Amino acid sequence: MNMKQELIEQALKSLKIEHLNPMQEASLRANSQGKDVILLSPTGSGKTLAYLLPLLQELNPENNTIQSLVLVPSRELALQIETVFKSMNTGFKTCCCYGGHPISDEKKSILGNHPAIIIGTPGRINDHLNKGNFNPDTIHTLVIDEFDKSLEYGFQDEMAEIIAQLPGLKKRILLSATDAEEIPDFTGLNETIKLDFLVPEDDSVRLKMMKVLSPDKDKLETLFRLLCTMGSSSTIVFCNHRDAVERVSDYLYSKGLYNEYFHGGMEQPDRERALYKFRNGSCHVFVSTDLASRGLDIPEIENIIHYHIPINEDAFIHRNGRTARWDAEGTSYIILNEDETLPAYVTDEPEVFELPAKTARPAQPLWVTLYIGKGKKDKVNKIDIVGFLYKKGKLTKEDVGQIDVKEHFAFVAIRRSKLNQTLNLIQGEKIKGMKTKIEEAD
Repeated sequence: MNMKQELIEQALKSLKIEHLNPMQEASLRANSQGKDVILLSPTGSGKTLAYLLPLLQELNPENNTIQSLVLVPSRELALQIETVFKSMNTGFKTCCCYGGHPISDEKKSILGNHPAIIIGTPGRINDHLNKGNFNPDTIHTLVIDEFDKSLEYGFQDEMAEIIAQLPGLKKRILLSATDAEEIPDFTGLNETIKLDFLVPEDDSVRLKMMKVLSPDKDKLETLFRLLCTMGSSSTIVFCNHRDAVERVSDYLYSKGLYNEYFHGGMEQPDRERALYKFRNGSCHVFVSTDLASRGLDIPEIENIIHYHIPINEDAFIHRNGRTARWDAEGTSYIILNEDETLPAYVTDEPEVFELPAKTARPAQPLWVTLYIGKGKKDKVNKIDIVGFLYKKGKLTKEDVGQIDVKEHFAFVAIRRSKLNQTLNLIQGEKIKGMKTKIEEAD
């Protein structure tokens, strides 16, 4: 086994992945041939790993310059990719660049940490280049993830400007969940291998379509009753507009149904907190615009609810793509009032889902998120947090869920049934000899 193979084996071991799926294996083979690669694969199929592993083979550990650039259409996707790469424990450093926080912090990280990979949105990467914050000449590999979405968002000019400033570029990897009719010339693709995994398989068994009829034009009460039938199963409710997202979320809260909401107008920390709670099971209902339909790695979503009819077929496909991933099963519900009809692109008439006469009480999430006011800058890691909660909070392995340690704070999921007991036991206790705020996350 050579060094590059050892790196991949170690990365997979760190991620606790025993086998790659066929698409990821094909990507590894294609990217080893020294050609540019276009990879088309459905949302949720594991494309992030399909290019991070080949990217790992392109990096030189003895080189402390920036070697690769990953362009993405959203800050959430950038952060998600960085999280996956860090979990691979490769020894290579990254820097995540996106709007919504000071560019000076990113510049300091680039100059001080010497990342091998920069992951960022086109606008923020252009800002860095215009300010001369890093030298682009050493970048030899470019990845454009969610390439179709980047074009849809209108990042053509920014991406063209960035690529024009990469004189050392030798390899390009483009990834998409849809088949673009034409790849723009600015990408500079040379001899290309195209991998198409978009050939639809028979997923009718895995994804079940249902329609729910609302007796009222305002569908809020119907949505509430539908969610109550789902218990604590993981569900995304899609709305077409930001104000509708907040209105729906507020209504559900008023009825005692805990949820988080998510849209592009929120402050970045609030979006990250909402996503984290949904991922770790502290929240099982997530109300969102189509921002959550692509580019977010949220596993094991069981239900999709179209509170509003999607604006087009593409939006419908990507919303539904959040569930029934690979071998998993899922259900997609469309709520219709008496004035609404199914869009023409829904060719098979879905079965009507009859709501029970008696509405169940809203289920409480099994987990709750704790906020700990210390993080990486304070030399606090996951092992420190687990040890603290076991020893001081009297929790067991089954009581502690996902842990996410940020620069200045940490989030940790614990059993909701143990919340009050834990907060009482750890009151006034120190973590690694430091007093800190520990409370239920807002």
